[in-house]
Amino acid sequence: MTSIALIFPGQGAQTVGMGKDLYDNSKEAKDIFEKAEQVIGEGFCDIIFNGPQEKLTETAYSQPAILTVSMAALAALKARESFKEMDARFAAGLSLGELSALAASGALSFEETLKLVQQRGAFMQEACRLNEGKMAAVIGLDKYKIIEICASCGAEVANFNSPQQIVITGHADKVEAAVKLLTEAGAKNVVPLDVAGAFHSTLMQSACDKFKAVLDAAPIAGAKTPIISNVDAKPASAPEKIKSNLAAQIVSSVQWVGSVQYMAAQGITNLIECGPGKVLKGLIRRTDKSLKVQNIETYEDVGTITF
Repeated sequence: MTSIALIFPGQGAQTVGMGKDLYDNSKEAKDIFEKAEQVIGEGFCDIIFNGPQEKLTETAYSQPAILTVSMAALAALKARESFKEMDARFAAGLSLGELSALAASGALSFEETLKLVQQRGAFMQEACRLNEGKMAAVIGLDKYKIIEICASCGAEVANFNSPQQIVITGHADKVEAAVKLLTEAGAKNVVPLDVAGAFHSTLMQSACDKFKAVLDAAPIAGAKTPIISNVDAKPASAPEKIKSNLAAQIVSSVQWVGSVQYMAAQGITNLIECGPGKVLKGLIRRTDKSLKVQNIETYEDVGTITF
């Protein structure tokens, strides 16, 4: 039996038309989309499949849509007879993707996870309105230098995506000050991100507090597949630990590099990225070239997965 890890993309991976091929060709995937429409409301699938892009990009739609497509891809994979030969030892996701990992872990149903994502998105959107925040991706500068510069001007680190790519976050003026200093320090590139606010920063504290209250009441059970947390890059299976991690990640740095390194250290060599895009595959390639990452975006992709 082949040991693998299931990994899931975060917000930003959405594209109009994603998942339509899975919907058309996999009964199991179609069931996921139909369940999503029952939770989110009629017309949700039409927005995913037909747009417009501006609508799909709204947090209220993009987060539930990415979760839905990710779970549809996983459902199509699980329908394969050869899936029985696969031992999913870990589930992990980038930011929002950790909620997909929650659903994949067996700790919470897809429908209940979708409700959590809806609330999480609303809380984050509200926090964005309260504080003017920004984010920027820093390419090609030592992480300790980035941390030092952010600390000097009050900016924060949002994501350790790969050894070469780190995302900073915080108050708009503080991020702008950090961008100037990072450029002067020799960063190859610093790219402002087109996002609604300062995700994974202390400006999201109100969202964190509200989501924690929701999580406390959520019927989360023990995870059959341990979830690698964005907060500390370690596995969690106990309900209370899963809940505290999911709340804390809203204001914490995403430890994606550490998560990949942890899974590799546990002997994982094969990872399957379920959902739209190939962002995680690219980040993992820049973190550990020895790891094999396969993607499921379309129904055709399901047939190409080898274990």
